[in-house]
Amino acid sequence: MHKKFSRRWLMALTLAAAVPWPAAAQAPAFPTRPIQLVVAAPAGGPSDTLARMLAEDMSKQLRQPIVIENKPGGSGTIAADAVARAAPDGYTIMLSWIGNATSQALVPKQNFDINRDFVHITEVVEGSNVLIANPSTGLRTLKDMLAYAKANPGQLTYASSGNGSSGHLAMEMLKQRAGVSLLHVPYRGGAPALNDLLAGQVQVMFINQDAVLPYLRVGKLVALAITSAQRNVLLPDLPTVAESGFPGYEATAWAGLSAPKGTPASVIDTLHAAALKAMAGSFKSRQEAIGSVVVGSTPADYQDFVRRETQKWTSVIKTAGIRPD
Repeated sequence: MHKKFSRRWLMALTLAAAVPWPAAAQAPAFPTRPIQLVVAAPAGGPSDTLARMLAEDMSKQLRQPIVIENKPGGSGTIAADAVARAAPDGYTIMLSWIGNATSQALVPKQNFDINRDFVHITEVVEGSNVLIANPSTGLRTLKDMLAYAKANPGQLTYASSGNGSSGHLAMEMLKQRAGVSLLHVPYRGGAPALNDLLAGQVQVMFINQDAVLPYLRVGKLVALAITSAQRNVLLPDLPTVAESGFPGYEATAWAGLSAPKGTPASVIDTLHAAALKAMAGSFKSRQEAIGSVVVGSTPADYQDFVRRETQKWTSVIKTAGIRPD
């Protein structure tokens, strides 16, 4: 009797072990609480506005709030360092941008590497720089500008929003490709640089297209070329730098989403899917209205893109000997 009971008890335990635990006992699906999106820019600026626009639509997909935390300064290194040290659970992510690629060469002794210490989720948008001139220069094309620069080395002045800014690097790459010399006049921000260009204090500059569209339409500035790989729909008659004699030239300002290295693949997939759905909605039309291109790449493609951008701009910076302000 005792042996029979023991055998029955053993069989019961074996059957119980073979039955899966109820779904309620499994780990809850991501996300179950608010997500923090770190932005390397102050509140109210273009990057902050972009992040809030994307976060609003992604929150609807994830059914959890996405809270913006602004961490400006250090060419983006303060924000990136904080995210690199965060728990790799998907609840802290970053609006990655071109500054993360350029700062690898501009800012010495960083505690992180943008390619080694992050999982890049998706590229969100790209925005082109437009090469513009004050009408008083008489310049009408990129060919005109380069011909003048070659005939008058170091005499043509170009403005930028600061050392290492996207406009500065776009011009340095063009100078290296064309073999010309221009005089750099750095400003602390795009607005004062643009104001001096309008006033004729400087002659040319690369600047984000959305900042200059109103001035181009009324003839206060002249557009010479655009830095994107293809022409922009808002400026269909403006040739690219690439088609103006420099094949392969591309210098776009871009932004995307990234997470700390070690974030589970399932979490990355969830964030990626939510971002793509958000980008396909009103976000897309609102960005295209200012000339931005909405991308929506795969994690693998964005990982490769960030690596290529880091290599490209590191080469430009080292060749030009650029140092941060």
